[in-house]
Order: sequence, then C-alpha cells, then structure tokens
Amino acid sequence: MRVLLLSWDFPPRSSGGVAAHVAGLADALTAAGHDVVVLTVGSATERRQDDGLQVVRATVDLPYLSSTDLVARTATGNHALVRRAAELTTTDGQRWEPDIVHAHDWRVGWAADTVARHIGVPFVLSLHGIERMRHGGRLPRGTATDVDSIEWWLAFEADHVIASTQLMVDQLMTAFELSPERITTIPYGIDVSLWAADERNDGAEGPLVLSWGSVEYQKGFQVLVRSMRQLRRSHPEIHAVIAGRGRYLPELQAQIDIDGVADIVELPGYVDDRRLRSLVHRAACVVVPSLYEPFGIVALEALAAGAPLIVARTGGLAELVDGTAAGLAFEPGNPDDLAQRIDAVLTRTALAGQLRAAAAQLIDERHTWGDVAATTAALYDRMIAAR
Repeated sequence: MRVLLLSWDFPPRSSGGVAAHVAGLADALTAAGHDVVVLTVGSATERRQDDGLQVVRATVDLPYLSSTDLVARTATGNHALVRRAAELTTTDGQRWEPDIVHAHDWRVGWAADTVARHIGVPFVLSLHGIERMRHGGRLPRGTATDVDSIEWWLAFEADHVIASTQLMVDQLMTAFELSPERITTIPYGIDVSLWAADERNDGAEGPLVLSWGSVEYQKGFQVLVRSMRQLRRSHPEIHAVIAGRGRYLPELQAQIDIDGVADIVELPGYVDDRRLRSLVHRAACVVVPSLYEPFGIVALEALAAGAPLIVARTGGLAELVDGTAAGLAFEPGNPDDLAQRIDAVLTRTALAGQLRAAAAQLIDERHTWGDVAATTAALYDRMIAAR
C-alpha cells in the first residue's frame, strides 16, 4: 500500500512519545514492503532513507493568523501540509497519491481530512490523548475548549479511530460518544535493539532514580521530588535525574528548592538519545509518576532498556504493568507510596532481576514493531476494502 502518515512531531525536530511512535510505525511499515511517506512540519527538505521511507517537511512560512493562538498557528501549519501533499511525486516524477491517510492527533487533522477527501481514500485517525482528560474532565474556557471541539469533530470525520489502550477507548466512547465498532486498539511498539546495553552499571555512583519526558504538571514529576526528600534518609547516596523540557520547569525547580533536595535532584533539560540511554543503563530504577497518561512511551522504553520500572497506577500505565509483573505501581500523586516502591527496588536484591525478566517477556509478546505494523496494515486493508 501507499501510506501517508501525518504528524506534527517527528524526529529529529521532536523526540516525544507521538514522534517516537510515528517513527517506529513508519519504519516498520516500510520494512514490511509498504510505500510510506511521513508528512510533518519543519524545514522544507525531503529525506529518503536507505530503506525507502520518505520524510517530507512543510515549512510554515505564511503569516500566522495570530502569533500566540495555538489553534490559529496550527491551522496555518495545516495549510502548508496540504500544499506539500499536493506536490508529492514518485521517483520517476509522477504524482504520488496514497491509498490511505493516517493522521496522529488533532494538530494535523485538517490536512489529513482534506487530502483524504480530495483523493477519495480512507482517513484513519490515531488519538494519543484527548484534551478534556488532560484537564481531568473539566475544560477551562479558551484554547482547551477549542481543541476539544476539534478532536470531537475529527473523531467523527475519520473513517476509523485508533487508540493505544483500553483507557483511551473508554474515554473516546464516553467523551465523544463513539461506537466501539469505530475504534481499534493497537498498542505502541518498541525497538529493543535501540535500548539494549552490553551490560548494566547499577549504582556505581550511588543509586540513580531516573525519569524523563515533557515537563508538564500532569506528568507528576513533583511527586517524585517529594519522595526524594524521604528517601535520602535511608539511602544517603541516592540521587535523581528528571530530563526534559516544558512549561512546568520553573515550578518544578521551585518545588525542588522548597523541599531542600536541590543537591540530589538534577534537571538537565533536554538530553540527547545517547546520554539518555546511558542514564537508563545505570539507573537503579525508572519512575513514571504521571497523574494522567494515555499510554506512556517512557515506560515502554525503560522496559526495553532493562531498567526496573515504577509507574503511577493510572491510565495506560496501569494497563501496562498490572497483571504482568513487569513493573511496580503506586498511587498517583502519593509521594509516600512512591518512596516505598523505590525503597523496595533498592533493598530487595532479587526484585530488579524479576522485573527485568517479566519486562522482556511482555515486550516480546505485545510490543514488537513488526506486530504493531502488521495489525495496523490489516486495519488499512479493511478500510480500503470497505471504501
């Protein structure tokens, strides 16, 4: 099939969860023999990898309708994406048109819908999270309400919707009143070879507690900070690294200062993949303390790297570890409960090995990119046949 994937975020411009997922899916579909084009924003350059995957970036060079309004800027970006889609050509100069259009989240929804309807091919939408659940079900007026309306419209405009967890399926059915027949659950995948290490280096400089991701309030890093204040009493050499960028960084630094743990909690900001993997391979444990998490690609990356995993029992994180023995879970927002789980990993010598063995089995059974791509391609086939 000729597959057009649209995503606002894509490496190397962004390395967040959605970007990593789209990159992994694109590579796996290409490896399976499909003709894949990724359309994203950025400098207007095209890249065709050795394996045949083509990445096309649309330069958003038109005057913004507003310099501050997220929805207006995104609408302008979608205009640029549609324009680039109309310019796609094959290697011999013929116009390239997809058999199916697959968009990831609302920020590329207008472009995906326009291209799919113009050509007359199915439009599949992956929603990696929805705005109203990021706000606990209570939408503040303004941008959040606008985004929620766009997501609602896209969920009905798409021919089919993909969700990564049962939590997301339930949220889509409840929030947007979608029928279950219009939703398919396809989990995230992970390339274990990218995260594997020749050997681990646990605790060589004192036990390291590692966490990373977009630094926003709902990611719960402040809960980890509070737990570190307790843990230093029983583990004097303990230290933590919270890697990533985001709007909540100033508040998080203030929390670190208030709790008196600035000497043992580091906020390095963005770290590249090489340094991140080095940190994971010497971490005593990886903590994902999210207050809300539709899936949690960080948790999957930690499992692939063989790091003992501790997650908040919320959303997709709970689905990932409950009943699998691949990680420990704690009550979301509870630093005391989190401290107990970290202490268990540090003091019970056999526990880390048990978690790693269960993690390897879980990934092999549910989260290989080959399986994810095959399931996705099968959905494409059904949508094309129905159309």
